Amino acid sequence: MIANVARWIDRARHAVALTGAGVSTESGIPDFRSDAGLWTEVDPMDVASSAGFEEDPERFYRFWIPKLATIRDAQPSAAHRFLARLESRGRMQAVITQNVDGLHQKAGSRRVLEMHGSFKKFRCQDCGHTVGLEESVDLRERAQPPTCPSCGSSRVKPSVVLFGDMLGPVLGEAEAEIRDCDLLLCLGSSLAVFPVAGLVPLARRTGAKVVILNRETTGMDDEADAVLRGELSDLVQELAAPLGL
Repeated sequence: MIANVARWIDRARHAVALTGAGVSTESGIPDFRSDAGLWTEVDPMDVASSAGFEEDPERFYRFWIPKLATIRDAQPSAAHRFLARLESRGRMQAVITQNVDGLHQKAGSRRVLEMHGSFKKFRCQDCGHTVGLEESVDLRERAQPPTCPSCGSSRVKPSVVLFGDMLGPVLGEAEAEIRDCDLLLCLGSSLAVFPVAGLVPLARRTGAKVVILNRETTGMDDEADAVLRGELSDLVQELAAPLGL
């Protein structure tokens, strides 16, 4: 099956990747829904919803600031680097990611659609001033919410899509990429969260081949032309060899 998938990648006219938390767990960033995921620690509606942020920004940042330090220091995984190399060789046209860590860009991918935004930027909810991670959050102060350097407000919110937020124009951009693709590689995602999971059946309807690479079963395995089960670092290494990467 590896040989078949490698051949599909090599022959694809417009290949697109859809990535989830599993791509970044090998970079040391925890996922959300596994037995060891972040949601085992806390109610996500308290620390990952717009309502939770508005109700108690300090609680929000007590949870996230230590994790922001991990995001800042993380390095791309083998899967991030594999996709970036595919793009550099003209074999990958876009990465659609559910992740908010910026590691695809750090690995060298240029066409990245961040479906859930990014923790790399923060916006003041009062004056609209936008700052980067290091400017906004002093990661040495593990329990201190950030304040806006422009107006002094403590309502500085990361540019991520929280529960209760709409995805915005990026969903339309992702759907356009899917409609144009002839190969969709899904890596490290449970494919259980909509509307992003709906990109897989959309790819099938428009005639693309779908390949799922994941450690565990996903909600879309029945939609796939091929399912490669295992650790992503091993799977991408096996794919890289016949592709000369």
